Amino acid sequence: MKVLLPLVIAATLGAIAAPAAHADSNDNWVVRFGAHAVDPKSNNGTLAGARSSVSTSVRPTGSIEYMITPNLGVDLLAAWPFQHDVKLSGVGKVAQTKQLPPTLGLNYHFLPDSQVSPFVGVGVNYTNFFDTKGAGALKGASVSIDNSWGVAAHAGIDVKINSKWIFTADLRWVDIESDVHVNGAKVGTAKINPIVYGVSLGYRF
Repeated sequence: MKVLLPLVIAATLGAIAAPAAHADSNDNWVVRFGAHAVDPKSNNGTLAGARSSVSTSVRPTGSIEYMITPNLGVDLLAAWPFQHDVKLSGVGKVAQTKQLPPTLGLNYHFLPDSQVSPFVGVGVNYTNFFDTKGAGALKGASVSIDNSWGVAAHAGIDVKINSKWIFTADLRWVDIESDVHVNGAKVGTAKINPIVYGVSLGYRF
């Protein structure tokens, strides 16, 4: 998936640079606030020879989308830091970490003039892991998780409440694979690759 990143970035930056052709120049922006869950896939790889698992986390989120045309929008997702427990099979919890996953993408809205409009999108994600601490068998050890670049896919529906307010339900698949180190030595790769799903309330201006 990493080979797709230059194409995604080029497409997104090209869309940003393109001249806006929106029918209503006063309503090009949509800001959304809500909550989302980062739900890692069930098999998160092998660390130090043991199968690992990463817990789900729910946090407040926000996004801003600029509508280049009535159908096409550039979207930036931000969030309060998510927190995850890392467990090993037969050992239990061995670490806790926090992460911020800003995601920039391009969305296509199929029915922008309808009350209900589905959309799909593709983008690029940067996940920053920080404040990682050892626990249980690794308590006191120096544990770190590398930051990650990856492709993100996006889909959802917008429901117009009125001309300004929008309810949105959406989900994303994010490519997150990061090397894990204990006391400076690599012990494996965490293949998180989560589904991120949630709801938000948006305001158009």
